[in-house]
Amino acid sequence: MSDTTPDTKTMDDQRADSSASDAAGAPRAPLPSRGGASVAPDRGEAIVTQAAPGVSVTSLQAYYGAAQAIKDVSIEYAPNRVTAMIGPSGSGKSTVLRCLNRMHEEIPGARAEGTVMLDTDDIYGASVDVVAVRRAIGMVFQKPNPFPTMSIFDNVAAGLKLNGIKGVDLKERVEQSLHSASLWDEVKDRLGEPGIGLSGGQQQRLCIARTIAVQPQVILMDEPCSALDPIATLKIEELIDDLKQRFTIVIVTHNMQQAARVADTTAFLLAGELIEHAPTTDVFTNPSDSRTEEYVTGKFG
Repeated sequence: MSDTTPDTKTMDDQRADSSASDAAGAPRAPLPSRGGASVAPDRGEAIVTQAAPGVSVTSLQAYYGAAQAIKDVSIEYAPNRVTAMIGPSGSGKSTVLRCLNRMHEEIPGARAEGTVMLDTDDIYGASVDVVAVRRAIGMVFQKPNPFPTMSIFDNVAAGLKLNGIKGVDLKERVEQSLHSASLWDEVKDRLGEPGIGLSGGQQQRLCIARTIAVQPQVILMDEPCSALDPIATLKIEELIDDLKQRFTIVIVTHNMQQAARVADTTAFLLAGELIEHAPTTDVFTNPSDSRTEEYVTGKFG
């Protein structure tokens, strides 16, 4: 990845400045004025309650040892929009997702090259704090992973405590986060009970609440509904539609119907290459590449 440091403040600088101005102490990338992010033509006008930054990826290459998994991917993730990444198993969807918050490099022998910009911050810049990156760009995993020895309350508060975020009313932040995850009414009378005791769908919303609690700007979701039943899946999908009012969201999914329901734009990856990225309706009804058409019509994958 490029070592070039942007002219604007790095995330380290933002972290220092935030201690006085941001009650959460969360690293904040610059948020320039936005007249309103462009909306995919097939979806209605979205209500944005909090401007989120977009993510710009240029010439991303990712490797597992000597094997190249991602080949020169460039893509724009629009602010306050949901972008779905689809493609067959092994196409590189989850690898791209992990590169967006520098989790890919945690795998032994893995590395990435290229540029990933959160507004004007290169998240791979030499002076950027990786912890700050992962607070600004949160991740929700495929399998719900509440901390098994912690209560519902402590699961949500865990990120705040682990990051040493000061000046926050924990009770208030936990309640706000559970409201945002559409879980408060279901758990408000048993916050002291183990989080692991919740149903699968509730556990996933608990993990989303935990992610929200540290006030990220972007939320990455790696097949968040793959282990859930249809009713729990519907709740998560409704939640995603609400969350884009405050966050930029990137979701990896094998479920093309889900992509059609929740995503403003959809990106199709194949063998580590980005084949097409367009408004979701166009990808599913009028794709520009024959490979996309073959995949969405079930001819392979």
